[in-house]
Amino acid sequence: MTLEHEIPLTTHEGSFPNFGGYDYIEFYVGNAHQAAHFYHTAFGFTPIAYAGLETGERSRVSYVLQQGHIRIMLTSALCADDAAAEHVRLHGDGVKDIALTVSDATAAFHESFKRGARPVSEPKLFEDDHGQVVKATIASYGDTVHTFVERRQYEGVFLPNYRPLKTAPAPALETNFMAVDHVAVSIAPGELDEWVSFYNDTMDFCQSHKEDVSTEYSAMNSKVVQSANGLIKFPLVEPASGKRRSQIEEFLEFYGGPGVQHVALLSDDITKSVRALRAAGNEFLTIPDTYYESLRDRVGILEDEDVEALRTQKILVDRDQWGYLMQTFTRPVQGRPTVFIEAIQRKGARGFGSGNIKALFEAVECDQAKRGNL
Repeated sequence: MTLEHEIPLTTHEGSFPNFGGYDYIEFYVGNAHQAAHFYHTAFGFTPIAYAGLETGERSRVSYVLQQGHIRIMLTSALCADDAAAEHVRLHGDGVKDIALTVSDATAAFHESFKRGARPVSEPKLFEDDHGQVVKATIASYGDTVHTFVERRQYEGVFLPNYRPLKTAPAPALETNFMAVDHVAVSIAPGELDEWVSFYNDTMDFCQSHKEDVSTEYSAMNSKVVQSANGLIKFPLVEPASGKRRSQIEEFLEFYGGPGVQHVALLSDDITKSVRALRAAGNEFLTIPDTYYESLRDRVGILEDEDVEALRTQKILVDRDQWGYLMQTFTRPVQGRPTVFIEAIQRKGARGFGSGNIKALFEAVECDQAKRGNL
């Protein structure tokens, strides 16, 4: 049996509770059943839990999938007047909730509210035979929210009111993804500093990177905020003035406002990951061969890497003072040119591929031109 209790708010003074990382990322989608099949067969996630009519949920159905330390939740409305249906109508399939593990969800909610965050759902205790979980939610940019999740040694498959999928199929492919590296966000023009301040002020994040990029046609400004322990990272990106429309402006138009542009998945073998993703039918941005002609001049000798394999799989490389990283990007994973997935592997690097951003922008501009959106 699942129980749900309101938790009285109390005054908490001091610093923000400790973050434990990304707890789950919830997508609102048109058809959760089909989306679960897609992320299973195309990205190697394993369905582990379900909530719907059979579990007492009357308005929505959700599938939870896992790979390594990554959990994604795919939610669809069962009724036309449900908020999830309206979200999909406005934005298409997209990220609704970036849930964050915290040591004390009640304190996190109250502290962020005291510092200016807008409350969505006050702290509630959920419990079943497997233990207890406390959840509370605040609003962020656009229609996106953050749920603080406090797991009190909970031993269930996901959360109370979710039943395990005991007959879940084995992973369709091995993609070697271990964790969420970062979640990148498209912000409306002129609002970048506002949202940097939001994270810094309400949750004790700090700004770690800044990058302004321009090509012949478009431009963007970006800043990265991250939790004090570095487990949660949000690159925030706004469009800047250019001759034509940037990929950020395209996202904002088709998504209907600010939102998650891409989720970066951390791999321990990116060449193997991308090869498996391509074999499963995923499409990636086209990187010109000329990019690799100057690769050694830009990043030095890559003794541990097969450069020809990087070229074949169209994987980008960037180096900073701590090491290097390898990354590549899928095309949008739904009909609208909005959310996509990044595959990334780090060999010491702490950055986000600033040396590749211009190459990425130019690759996206080629796709934008094909769509008539440049």
